[in-house]
Amino acid sequence: MCTSIVLKERSVYFGRNLDLEYSFGERVVVTPRNYGFKFRAHREELKSHYAMIGMATAAGGYPLYAEAVNEKGLYMAGLNFPGNAYYKDMEPDRDNITPFELIPWILGKAADISEARKLIERLNIFNQAFSEKMPLAPLHWHISDGESTLVMEQTGEGLKLFDDPIGVLTNNPTFDFHLMNLNRYMNLSPEQAENRFSKTASLKTFGEGMGAIGLPGDSSPSSRYIKTAFLKLNSVQGEGEEGCVSQFFHILDSVAMVRGSVITEAGNNDITTYSCCINGDRGIYYYKTYENNRISAVDMFKEDLEASEIKEFPLSEKQDIYFAN
Repeated sequence: MCTSIVLKERSVYFGRNLDLEYSFGERVVVTPRNYGFKFRAHREELKSHYAMIGMATAAGGYPLYAEAVNEKGLYMAGLNFPGNAYYKDMEPDRDNITPFELIPWILGKAADISEARKLIERLNIFNQAFSEKMPLAPLHWHISDGESTLVMEQTGEGLKLFDDPIGVLTNNPTFDFHLMNLNRYMNLSPEQAENRFSKTASLKTFGEGMGAIGLPGDSSPSSRYIKTAFLKLNSVQGEGEEGCVSQFFHILDSVAMVRGSVITEAGNNDITTYSCCINGDRGIYYYKTYENNRISAVDMFKEDLEASEIKEFPLSEKQDIYFAN
């Protein structure tokens, strides 16, 4: 369960809610240009590549990114896609990349969507887990440079690449359903409601916001898609960087999961473990966690991007409260 957004205003902003019933040891990780990425189906390391920043768990020193942006402003996020994601065996004459390698592979090599498309043309996502204790997650991916946005899905029908004109991705069903499903809500508006019910019935609004009656409010992927798209497409930014970042988090907050509102099949609470907003132009990663809703930030360009070791930033998870007296 996750929600990803691309929003272009004064700068380009990318980000997501990550909804899970557990923590995966996540922290903000900067991977510099000279960290050696190893790929399971390739003998040679990717020794030189674009630097990137995102949320990851570092397993044996290897950054397993949930989402990241590279120094050129290309963003990529993996979102849960259970029952639909299909990973193949290795195929000859293809670039065989495992799901956990995809973000480094694309962001390390591509500066924009055009270059990402060329990499994806040769791609086969194959079914090798990072380790026995870390099985593969069923995922699809949101990819954007701020000018163009794509959704990449590999199902039993093969690898598909969709243009995303809305800049929103959630989970199941497949992305083409979400685009089609938007048509059911074309009557919604942030403006005041008008009486279209009848020419003879005298009907009037009795409160603000009635133009959007019917906007979904539950936590299902299809409902979160509609609500996020409505709020994002009608969003009015605040002043300056702080105003833009604040507005971005307000959109994510509208579809965040509150502990106790979503119970998994295993009987656990699904919550929004963290939310992030990334300024793709400046390489700044903003985030907040379920337990601490103060916004924290890490600036990629304040790090040594010519280094060869990743830099990890543990999350600030204890609630930070300002006392005025």
